[in-house]
Amino acid sequence: MRIIKQLAIGLACSGVFGLGIAADAPAAKPVQQVAKAEGKAAKEDAKDIVLNKDAVCTTCHDETDAPDLLAIGKTRHGTRADARTPTCTSCHGESKAHVDYRGKDKPPKPDVVQGKRAPDPTAASNACLACHQGGKLTTWQSSTHGREDTTCSSCHNVHKQKDKVRQPVAMMETCFACHKEQRAQFNKVSRHPLLEGKMVCNDCHNVHGDNPRALKKASVNETCYTCHMEYRGPFVHNHQPVTEDCGICHQAHGTNAPMLLKQRPPFLCQECHSDSSAHVSQMATLPTGPAGPSANNLVLGSVARGCLNCHTNIHGGNSTVNSATAGRFRR
Repeated sequence: MRIIKQLAIGLACSGVFGLGIAADAPAAKPVQQVAKAEGKAAKEDAKDIVLNKDAVCTTCHDETDAPDLLAIGKTRHGTRADARTPTCTSCHGESKAHVDYRGKDKPPKPDVVQGKRAPDPTAASNACLACHQGGKLTTWQSSTHGREDTTCSSCHNVHKQKDKVRQPVAMMETCFACHKEQRAQFNKVSRHPLLEGKMVCNDCHNVHGDNPRALKKASVNETCYTCHMEYRGPFVHNHQPVTEDCGICHQAHGTNAPMLLKQRPPFLCQECHSDSSAHVSQMATLPTGPAGPSANNLVLGSVARGCLNCHTNIHGGNSTVNSATAGRFRR
């Protein structure tokens, strides 16, 4: 009788009577694998929110997690009807390790991280250049910003409906974030009307080009002549520093001297022109003899315009009499 009971128990455990687990049943999967499979299935069933194929990201980064990122749907990068519209992975890479992470800590970074402090600036910019490579961006890699590992997303924010760098006041603040010396210069007495909104940085500069000074034109002079055409010439008599580089005398961003000059005349002029005692308008100096200061060495020190009292057309002139700048005083 005991043998029959033991045989019945053994058959029940082997599944003969359907009361136990079959001997050849597969082993139970680990809990992590089950959760991963369920998460993958959930993502496959998830619907896109803003962009085509964005469910892989918006399953986590939704309106409660990152609502500012979903604003991309209101930009040109969110036009779903356009076949050229990129997806999340077009800019950030497939990022498998980031997408499949199920731990409690922060997940690994995406394959391509955008922003001013991107660990791989080249990859960040290449994601943009995959579409924006022609036209004005053809020479980006050889530009000053490109060579110094400035990423496109350092200045641009493609997730916002209105990109801040494309608005006049915001563009100025974007540039000043790095160019702090120029910020200080634009707060000086004599300056271009940038703070008033009458001009913007890219009126003179092309930050995407390969010009060494990031100018829109080939040279400083050609850039200045865009607005100051009266100084272009040609003149019969040219002032050599003027024809070489306007920046020799002027500081375009701002100074405390009038007319954007680097310093007041006669000090500016005498950087090149010697204050010879034979000149009737020698710069004022301390008395050197018992007779005291002469009339000559007080002329320039006693007036505001200095050299410009006599040399009125210092940019160049067409006088047929003088061998120097037109308007020169003749004794």
